[in-house]
Amino acid sequence: MPAGVPMTTYLKMFAASLLAMFAGAEVVHRYYRPDLTIPDIPPKPGELKTELLGLKERERIKHEPQISQQ
Repeated sequence: MPAGVPMTTYLKMFAASLLAMFAGAEVVHRYYRPDLTIPDIPPKPGELKTELLGLKERERIKHEPQISQQ
């Protein structure tokens, strides 16, 4: 086994770390209570709070007409 650790110790540590990860995920999931429902009508762009802050600015710049300096 890695680093000369006996198989029983390795499995105990593996099980303990796996249980700690599952318990942590469960605690976070219960604390934040994510909204897992799917809306019937999708939200319009800009209504979601999860969108990137610079997304609106990039979209605005992309759709503005380009003025040439010739």
